[in-house]
Amino acid sequence: MEVMTSSKSAPALLGRLGARGAVLLVLLLATVAAAVVVPLSAMSTDIALELVGVPDPGPVTTAGLPALRAIGELLAAVAVGTALFAAFFTPPQKDKTLDVDGYRMQQISSRVNIAWAVAAALLIPLTLSDVSGRTFFESLPPDQWFVAINQIDVASSWRWTFVIALVAAIGQRLTLSWRWSVIWLAVTVASLLPVAATGHASGSTAHDLATNSLIIHLFSAAFYVGGLVAVLIHTLRGGARVALALRRFSVVATVAIAALAFTGLINAIVRLHPADLFSSTYGLLVVAKALLLILLAIFGLAMRRRVIANIESTGANAPVDRASLLRIAVLESVVMAGTIGLSVSLGRTPPPAPLYVPTRQEALLGFELPGPFSFGTVFGLWRFDLILGLASVILLGLYLWGVFHLRRRGDSWPVGYTVFWVLGCVMVFLTTSSGMGMYMMADFASHMIGHMIISMLAPVMLALGGPLTLALRALPAAGRGNPPGPREWIVEFINNPLSRFLTHPIVATIQFVAGFYVVYFGGFYETLASEHLGHMFMNVHFLISGYLFYWVIIGVDAAPRQFTPMYRLMVLLGSLPFHAFFGILLMNYPTVLAEGWYSGIGLPWIPDLLQSQRVGGGVAWAMGEIPLFIVMVALGFQWYSSDMREARRGERQADRDDDAELKAYNEMLAQMAEGDRRP
Repeated sequence: MEVMTSSKSAPALLGRLGARGAVLLVLLLATVAAAVVVPLSAMSTDIALELVGVPDPGPVTTAGLPALRAIGELLAAVAVGTALFAAFFTPPQKDKTLDVDGYRMQQISSRVNIAWAVAAALLIPLTLSDVSGRTFFESLPPDQWFVAINQIDVASSWRWTFVIALVAAIGQRLTLSWRWSVIWLAVTVASLLPVAATGHASGSTAHDLATNSLIIHLFSAAFYVGGLVAVLIHTLRGGARVALALRRFSVVATVAIAALAFTGLINAIVRLHPADLFSSTYGLLVVAKALLLILLAIFGLAMRRRVIANIESTGANAPVDRASLLRIAVLESVVMAGTIGLSVSLGRTPPPAPLYVPTRQEALLGFELPGPFSFGTVFGLWRFDLILGLASVILLGLYLWGVFHLRRRGDSWPVGYTVFWVLGCVMVFLTTSSGMGMYMMADFASHMIGHMIISMLAPVMLALGGPLTLALRALPAAGRGNPPGPREWIVEFINNPLSRFLTHPIVATIQFVAGFYVVYFGGFYETLASEHLGHMFMNVHFLISGYLFYWVIIGVDAAPRQFTPMYRLMVLLGSLPFHAFFGILLMNYPTVLAEGWYSGIGLPWIPDLLQSQRVGGGVAWAMGEIPLFIVMVALGFQWYSSDMREARRGERQADRDDDAELKAYNEMLAQMAEGDRRP
């Protein structure tokens, strides 16, 4: 690939530095992030210490904690971006192992994950020092680390970040397969989840909206910042297929910048009154961050016009103007690093005091429930779920786009499949974003109704919608000699050992049924119900486990393993007693599950928590049988359709060979009869 650079330009000089230039780039960005966060955090340190009533822990903590957190989040973004590059920005080899550029990026991601894990570990004693008012060196002994982890939620979150990042780093060192690179990307992204559970988002009113928006915000920033840094490192090291990587990053960046703007606006609305926007330090920092995001969008537009537009006009194999790419990308990365520092300083700055004192329900749930659970309160209250509610809207839009694309191309798509998919998405949206989603967090009986819909009913509709089949028909194939794209990724998702294992009927049944017993009777429900992330985890887990089970039993999409209808029917019938027994066990369980959580909420219209739990058990017993009946009907219809297809196939074969199989069978019978007559 021809390189269009000037020997006198700074980017060209940086490009010749190769691996050393990549290290210098990360150090430069870390320095920028720390240089921004330290003075901004110092502006509000005294106010924050006064509010929490602890003494000054010293300059090592007051300056080191925000600086290390900013550097850590930058390292997390780089780890995510380089893992994303290895998985999707460069094609694997024919044997499904990473190519040279992908392997190089995965090794960089592993090293950065180790640095991210070290930063998370050091943040444990720094957090203890910050909360207790003792110096950092007094918080360093190992026994103090255990105190911090057991007594301070933020320190416990950093412990989990350390563990997850270290697992990703070790896994990336030990594997070369493209399939595993996707898994380690997911693990690296998951290391950001504990970070979202800390800070103002988890402690403010409307913390459900704030926490969900923060999760999306952190993920979007990591993909945006890390993806650009990965492309920049790849360009510095003289990697191949820069144009491909840049085009794919452009798609990621467009989605990420929109998500950053959307979630940033939600966080500002949740924590700020309009009058505080320009009259408080927190509000001014929000305005500054918004301006930096606008600047980043301008940089992205400039990159599209200067570099990507040239690629699109001259062809994918055209030479890349690396000088322009490096010049714009380095400047944009510096602005991104400054934005990360500004974001961390926001987390260190106390937001303005609320205009009113929140009630107990608002403090625990993030909102106030107006009265008993009823049809009017469920459909009269709406609170958009930024995770599953947004996911259902996006999945519905993508599905309808695929149907429209097929229709425009002249291909047909069954209307029934579309109806099922729309019903499934609507069920998920209503369960999570209507009053149902609000009552699920405060009342066990309401929780069980939502649980049954999201794990037993909605997955049935989604599995009958055939989304993977639609995607394979609507998405274009990459073509011979071209790097794999979304269609090839879906094929790989279906046909890989992990999918074959998870979609085995016995495995799918065990993970679907056992999840009920483990969550509710394994000692986890108290923790999961009392934390917003735990509640979200239950919803996501039940939806995915239900979809996997019904995909295997009645799914329209081709599964990695094919089994006869009789076998799938036996698996389904084998699961029925476990569903019924779960509901009966709940109805007769003598102990209130998550009693501390429900008692703390104290809904006046639920005086007897054990009775509410028994009602929930009855709901599980009654509602659990309805979807399974629908599944049995669908499975019977599929069995009948399969037999009819086999019969039509046999008729067509008979027409082609003049009924050769029947003639051979009659001839065999005639020979047998002749043999019987001879004796």
